[in-house]
Amino acid sequence: MVRHASPVKSPAIRISVAVMLTVAVVGALWVPIYAHMLPKLGDFPFFYWYQLILVPVTATLCWICYLLLRTKPAAPPRGHEREGRRR
Repeated sequence: MVRHASPVKSPAIRISVAVMLTVAVVGALWVPIYAHMLPKLGDFPFFYWYQLILVPVTATLCWICYLLLRTKPAAPPRGHEREGRRR
């Protein structure tokens, strides 16, 4: 059985994670932000390169949120270190 440390995080970390994830979701779902033909980057209208930039930005934000919220596994209780080796 795996035991994990209790996920107690400060409210500031939880609020910052919520804001980062909200920015990522709203950036994709609020269409008036990117529903434009101009400016163009080469032959691509704004809509396409906005979406292509949004993917790595969202992935980076999710990775940062993961790093902020992850917890270290709790240490195993004493006396149970050898239990797994006997089997």
